Amino acid sequence: MRQIFNKNYVLLFGLVLPILWSCTDDNANGPSSREYQLVWEDAFDGNAGALPDASKWTYDIGTGQNGWGNQELQYYTDRPENVSLDGKGNLVITAIAETYEGAPFTSARIKTEGIFDQAYGRFEARLKTPYGPGLWPAVWMLGNDIETVGWPQCGEIDIMELRGQEPSKIHGSVHGPGYSAGAAITDSFSLENARFDTEFHVFAVEWGADFIEFFVDDRLYHRVSPETVSGEWVYDHPFFLILNVAVGGTFVGFPSPEGTRFPQQMTVDYVRVFKEVQ
Repeated sequence: MRQIFNKNYVLLFGLVLPILWSCTDDNANGPSSREYQLVWEDAFDGNAGALPDASKWTYDIGTGQNGWGNQELQYYTDRPENVSLDGKGNLVITAIAETYEGAPFTSARIKTEGIFDQAYGRFEARLKTPYGPGLWPAVWMLGNDIETVGWPQCGEIDIMELRGQEPSKIHGSVHGPGYSAGAAITDSFSLENARFDTEFHVFAVEWGADFIEFFVDDRLYHRVSPETVSGEWVYDHPFFLILNVAVGGTFVGFPSPEGTRFPQQMTVDYVRVFKEVQ
């Protein structure tokens, strides 16, 4: 594998930001050869116990209709117990087994809706997942027109989802009109002799007008295009980011008294968004 890292810096939106590397590789499943420029990031620097930067993140609160449409069991809060910095440059989302507002678990779901969104580019997060049956960590995106056109017409891009009972395997998917929920266009990536909860890994999508590519640690494992979806291609407008840890739901089932220990945490080192250099 041959990687070239560009260390130059440019001025964007009044901030000095680094240009991301461009990578080349003879392996078709290796790093992308596109060159990207950093436009937005959160490195989660701050004091232990502090909430994430309010200029970058907001929250979904509550249980949502029918468990956010998935029969999930948690109540999402904006409490430091569920979402806070650890003082070491990480964001920690914590799922807790506790009775709260009538729900048996609490957790957090943060998003950039109304603050930051973007069409096309590279979107990535470096993190460690929780583990155990019934846990559902995810990094994903929704179209910024969801309030007007609804889901799935707005489009959904799941950068990373993990079923806690399968700690070595993640999924990357898209949902749109005609291919949503159980009919999503999806693929998976598995580690050999390793788990996503024991070490940090980088999960990313690279998105253009006619493609969305999914990567784990710069290894391409899934590609979708207008020709490969079974309905309308709706990935032509800005999307916002979401990070959450769900408990229960149709994708993962219920927590196991024997196999799921609480609290469980998703530890996020950073989230970055890039624009392609033309």
